[in-house]
Parts: sequence; structure tokens; C-alpha cells
Amino acid sequence: MHVQVELLKTPQYLCFKMMLKERLQNDLKEAMKARDEVRLRTIRFLRAAVMAREIELRKGGVGDIPEEEAFAVLQKQAKQRRDSIEQFESAGREDLKAIEVAELEIIGFYLPKQLSETEVRMVVEQIVKETGVVDMREMGKVMGPSMAKLKGLADGKMVQQIVRSVLSGS
Repeated sequence: MHVQVELLKTPQYLCFKMMLKERLQNDLKEAMKARDEVRLRTIRFLRAAVMAREIELRKGGVGDIPEEEAFAVLQKQAKQRRDSIEQFESAGREDLKAIEVAELEIIGFYLPKQLSETEVRMVVEQIVKETGVVDMREMGKVMGPSMAKLKGLADGKMVQQIVRSVLSGS
């Protein structure tokens, strides 16, 4: 089984990237027409986050956000939702958790498919072999290349857990 870690360079992803801002705009209009409040609120929030990052990166009053940066903004929003879900779950706030779950599902619609735990494990094991790392003290030597190779394709917490388990021999 070959892991497709070069997904970000495929024509489908490049097409996906080029249309991200336009896709958000079109989906916003559709959500308005459908009177879908959750989707509308989430898309507005995503567009605002992308625009805020665009303003932050603007140089000389002119500029457009690179698509990779827009993609990173969406990933950050998804991570915030996952963290909120955990916090609401531990606090017993099922009502707020349900809102965050719905928003995360909508955000996930704009993100490429994440790799499975098995696929991530295969990439990490390959990097461990390449670097020759054998114990936990050198975990950083595996985490750096792993996160670089899996950027946008896997959650950092999952990668860290897998690196720990591979290095501990589990």
C-alpha cells in the first residue's frame, strides 16, 4: 500500500486550492438562499478568518493571500473546533459541543481528506528508518520531517502519538 503524501501537488488539489475563496463565496450565497444558519455562520466565519490573514500578510497595501496560507487558516479553524469539542465534552456542555461538531463538519468539507492512522504510521516508520532514530530522546529528529511530510494531511497530535508509539516499540 503506497501512501499518497504528495497529495498537495496533484492537479485535483491545485484546482481545489485555486477555487477556495471563490468556493467559499459561492457556498455563502447558497447557504443564504437555503436559509441554512449553521452553514451560513460557519462560512462567514471562515471567510473572515481568511480575510484577516490576508490583511495580516498584506505588503504595501496590496496583496492576495497565497492559497497555501488560506488552506492553513482553514486547518487552524478545524483544530480550534476539535479543541472546543474536547473542552465542551469534558464540561458536559452537549449543546455547545453539538454546535462545534456541526461547524467542524462544514469546515471538513473544504479540507482535503486526512490520512488514516495506518497511513500515517507507515510514513513515520519510513522516516524512523531513514533517520536511524531508535529512542525517545531523539523524537524531535523524527517529528520535524514527519510534520513536514504530513502537513495538511494529518493532525499533529495523532502524528506525535504515532511517533511515540513507534519509538517506544509498541
